[in-house]
Amino acid sequence: MTRHNKDIGQKGEIEAVSYLLKNGYRVVGQNYHTHWGEIDIIAEKDKKLSFIEVKSRVGESYGKPYEAVNFIKINKLRRPVQFFLLKNEYKNYKLSLDVISIVFTEDLSVKNLKYFENVASYQ
Repeated sequence: MTRHNKDIGQKGEIEAVSYLLKNGYRVVGQNYHTHWGEIDIIAEKDKKLSFIEVKSRVGESYGKPYEAVNFIKINKLRRPVQFFLLKNEYKNYKLSLDVISIVFTEDLSVKNLKYFENVASYQ
């Protein structure tokens, strides 16, 4: 991953957290690393725990960011999610895998932010 792409990813995560906080979520984890992979953001709201994958791009010439979250990516997230749940007490919470897709303009302002809830369920 080039430095530019990493910067876009970090800016995307900052924008995603800001969006979540404005919409009543409480962020309980960011960049949660395990041996099996990483979860970008873990947030909770109304007894629902969301494991959020953030995808960011400048423009859409390579497709929409959310299109990168396919069946393979979803399956790779299952083990880190299970590990997080094993290590933390979230009984009686609904669980979901969500995606925040962000398209930036060339000057890195947000052109489009979409939040897709429940792209995969863990119950």
